[in-house]
Amino acid sequence: MKKLHITLIGIAILFLTSCKEEVEKPKVTYDGTNRAKELAKADSTQIQIADLPLQMEGTDYLIHPVADLSIREKGIKSRYGSSSVNDLSFTISNYGEFEITGFLQNLKFQKVDSDSIRKLTDKPVLIMTATYLKSVADKTNNQIMVYTMVDMDTNKDGKLDTSDIKALYLSEISGKKFTKISSDFQELIDWKLIGTNNRLYYRTVEDTNKNGEFDKKDVVNYYYIDLSKKEWKIIGYEPV
Repeated sequence: MKKLHITLIGIAILFLTSCKEEVEKPKVTYDGTNRAKELAKADSTQIQIADLPLQMEGTDYLIHPVADLSIREKGIKSRYGSSSVNDLSFTISNYGEFEITGFLQNLKFQKVDSDSIRKLTDKPVLIMTATYLKSVADKTNNQIMVYTMVDMDTNKDGKLDTSDIKALYLSEISGKKFTKISSDFQELIDWKLIGTNNRLYYRTVEDTNKNGEFDKKDVVNYYYIDLSKKEWKIIGYEPV
């Protein structure tokens, strides 16, 4: 019984150690090139699926969320192709008030009176949130989407996931003018819209000591964009 107890403790320690190593995985891996790893195009054997389209209030565009189909096995004997439909999760996104969330590989846009559908981007990305700034549209007629996403394999493990640096993007409601507004290799901390002046404020942290982690020794950068203007000009400011 004592041996069994010791064995269980050993297994628990190994498990906790492996979890700790996973948590401490660096977000940036440097190799002297200061470039993220180039990802190959999506595997053609992957099964992509789109949720039913949604329309943001007051806009003329449908938005189609797109991602890989998630196969949930309910038993070790289940196999894709012979599993029941209940083994599949056909929902890839969630929709709140003017915001789409999930782990999406693209969004596609379609004008309501057209059969033409266009991609947001042609490059590999992992979109986590897509938010329609309705208050800005109501005041300025500028219909803008803001996105948080991963767009580079910064830790060079061959995939895009939440272990990589998160970036901030904007686009028009049509998906056009897709623009990155955070700097490469700077981790997005958060963003906020101030409705009184239609400014989008956001913060990023820069790995200035090049240790692959974001910590208290690194520099926090502060920016805003005046979304009442047609040109999205990034302005840095120093509140501290």
